[in-house]
Amino acid sequence: MTDSLPLVSVVTPVFNGEKHVAQCIESVLAQTYPRWTHTLVDNCSKDGTAEIIQRYADKDARIRMVSNAKFVRVIENYNNAFRQTSPDAKYTKLVAADDALMPECLEKMVGFAEPHPSVAIVGAYGIRETNVLWRGLPWWQSFVRGPDALRERLLGGPYVFGTPTAVLLRADVVRARDPFFNESNLHADSEMCFDVLVDHDFGFVQQILTIQGAAIADSLTSFSERFQTYFSHILYELVKYGPRHLTDAELAQRIESHLTDYYRYLGEQAFKNRGREFWSYHRGKLADAGRPLDRLRLAGAVAGYVADRVGNPKRSLEGALRRLSRKK
Repeated sequence: MTDSLPLVSVVTPVFNGEKHVAQCIESVLAQTYPRWTHTLVDNCSKDGTAEIIQRYADKDARIRMVSNAKFVRVIENYNNAFRQTSPDAKYTKLVAADDALMPECLEKMVGFAEPHPSVAIVGAYGIRETNVLWRGLPWWQSFVRGPDALRERLLGGPYVFGTPTAVLLRADVVRARDPFFNESNLHADSEMCFDVLVDHDFGFVQQILTIQGAAIADSLTSFSERFQTYFSHILYELVKYGPRHLTDAELAQRIESHLTDYYRYLGEQAFKNRGREFWSYHRGKLADAGRPLDRLRLAGAVAGYVADRVGNPKRSLEGALRRLSRKK
């Protein structure tokens, strides 16, 4: 009976993951869905990662390790992992080394994908510590036409695509794109959804199926949170994909609304001793999107931030107390 089930290739890119890779592998071993293989791509780790993986591989033939000949950047190693999708697999399930799967993850995702052949990406709720992630779809909605999902995203709707760990992919879609992720984009997983869902549909299992690890200090997630790279990426999506999915009026309104939020954020950062790297990043991303940094608009955002603080002393005091508490 197991042999009649579609094969799922679980793939994991990892670098210096000795603190969490065992938990990742154990979560795959605990799956209620029995037909899978798990390939871990070690990116020249300098700790005990390779030894940990090998111990599991020695015990279970479904687990194997591939080692990069040389160190590569994070997203490039994700692409190396996608390339390890088994030629016999019907589905690819990436799980980051610091993440984990709930026991029913593969069973529920494959169970949705099988009767919906037009669906190329299946997502689900995730959890980080006590926070449920990627809420927004009505409880009764699990199937979304791809173009409708993209349009909703561009209009500022809920982000339900999640992270690379959060989704199951049809393997033929993975094989059709090499590299699968755009290696120049920190948010390559979101960009991939825009490319794939033009011709395919999106499914969402209304259940928590993945566990998202905390951001590691030197990870891309940590960098994104410190620099709030989501502001520049949303602008990138609007400029690149908006003309295809939105009317001219809708696109103009969304870009203007987003730039207002973006500059409000930058205006606040002017008071937080941000270094040259921060401002260089955002200046470059605005220019790449065809919207060079508007110093007059930034000055207006700075003035607006000051006026808000002066006009709302209670908020200013609460902010100062929070900063003092963090320092302590």
